[in-house]
Amino acid sequence: MSVLDWVVLVCTLTVIILYGVWKSRGKQNMESYFLGNQAMPWYIVLLSIIGTQASAITFISAPGQAYTDGMRFVQYYFGLPLAMVVLCITFVPIFHKLKVYTAYEFLEQRFDLKTRTLTASLFLIQRGLSTGISICAPSIILSSLLGWNLYWTNMVMGGLLIIYTMAGGTRAVSYTQTLQLVVIFAGMFLAAWMVIHLLPPDIGFKEALKVSGKMNKLNVIVTKFDWNDKYNIWSGLIGGFFLALSYFGTDQSQVGRYLTAKSVKESRLGLLMNGLVKVPMQFAVLLIGALVFVFYLYFRAPLFFNQAELARVHQTEHGAALQELENKYATLSAQKQQQVKQLAAALEGHDESRISTAQQALQQTEDRSQALRGEAVALIKNADPAGDASDTNYIFLHFVVNSLPKGLVGLLIAIIFLAAWGSIAAALNSLASTTVIDVYKRLYRNDGSPEQYLRISKMWTLIWGIFCIAVAQFASGLGSLIEVVNVLGSWFYGVTLGIFLVAFYFKRIGGTATFWAAILAEIIVLILFWLNKVSFLWLNAIGCILVVLFAAALQVLMSGEGSLAQDYSD
Repeated sequence: MSVLDWVVLVCTLTVIILYGVWKSRGKQNMESYFLGNQAMPWYIVLLSIIGTQASAITFISAPGQAYTDGMRFVQYYFGLPLAMVVLCITFVPIFHKLKVYTAYEFLEQRFDLKTRTLTASLFLIQRGLSTGISICAPSIILSSLLGWNLYWTNMVMGGLLIIYTMAGGTRAVSYTQTLQLVVIFAGMFLAAWMVIHLLPPDIGFKEALKVSGKMNKLNVIVTKFDWNDKYNIWSGLIGGFFLALSYFGTDQSQVGRYLTAKSVKESRLGLLMNGLVKVPMQFAVLLIGALVFVFYLYFRAPLFFNQAELARVHQTEHGAALQELENKYATLSAQKQQQVKQLAAALEGHDESRISTAQQALQQTEDRSQALRGEAVALIKNADPAGDASDTNYIFLHFVVNSLPKGLVGLLIAIIFLAAWGSIAAALNSLASTTVIDVYKRLYRNDGSPEQYLRISKMWTLIWGIFCIAVAQFASGLGSLIEVVNVLGSWFYGVTLGIFLVAFYFKRIGGTATFWAAILAEIIVLILFWLNKVSFLWLNAIGCILVVLFAAALQVLMSGEGSLAQDYSD
């Protein structure tokens, strides 16, 4: 990066950190550290919720996901608006009425201690692993830009985040996320505008969309039902609904955001607005990836976007074979540059015969290019079995660093850092709150002073930060990070949601039946994932339904009666 880029990057990050520290100034206690004294207006809640979701993974990996697989990933969010309505009716008033720090406190009041502890443990496992993966995303940027060792970069990045979170608590997280999102949206808009601006003069936004559509990158809606298809409208509406309901209703990293609101009304407004904003926001981020794909039809793309990995392979005995693949890929890139111009001309002339011929020729060349990329991946694996054989996370980063003007590169990199800091800080805060409130305070020491609990809360923020750094060391080779995080969540979210639905709607089912139903359902979900029988989104619906069915059946068996006609207590 240029000197100007570094100035923009450092100044942007410094201003936002100082702003967060300033807004969170004053005497702290456990309520202010975890709940921000429940004084946040709805728009701060909204921006905090979005900021917690919109991690660096969103802005690094989502454009690459659209580049490689089209925009069908947006269907993953189609169930979210309906989930927000259900949350506002059921979850929000209960959590506010009980004045809980975490969502899992309610479960002990409704069931028993073991069910509360199990559910909190499922959250801690899932969120701890996901946060570690999130730390890896901005580390990838630094290691690629500066040639730093990724493992040391993870440690530096994680260390900064730990200090940031321990210093300010949830108030710092919420208020900095507000300013972060303003910068993020402005920067992503500029990135989209620059993609179009850098295309040939006769290719505008409309023309780029037409070309992208003909190359099947605007496949926003997929109506064919297929259990194994990760992204179609059915898995999005049904599986996505269950996932969103669990994520926003039972995941403390999100529950902790709207528990900071000063009233039920403010929480509801924040969640409902999130339901309206999230889908178009994700659509826009994915659309940038589809436009970047068109950009690389007109201009030469690298054989593999992770340039550091390519450089390592060139230093091995596979270097000559890799160079040969790069030469072939360059030839195909030149062909694509001519063919995409022919397709654009045919589209401009509305000549269906020419459009079909040009589209077919370009698609064939693109297929041959993808075959060469597959050979390159095989070489990378042979040269370094532990290397990162997926470059999805590097596609947008490569475009930013190599194509955007000075200054804007620094801003875009700052955006990715800001997104990382906001979401990871919120996650660390929620991990600490759940550990202290649901485990330490409940099981070990419930007679401590407020100062002691605040000190313990910061200590657990540090411990979870170290754990997440350890997870980040293994995350770089997992492929598309945005997909990995969502797959990981689907292992646990359905079961967790099932526990809460039983608590809310099946008043005659007790804690012991729910506890064992959750364990059985979790085992089945993990087996289904391992057997690869259904797409990961369906695991959310399956896990939830299994918990409800198993809990009802176990309660009948345990009661010795054929119905659930009376209340049970365990």
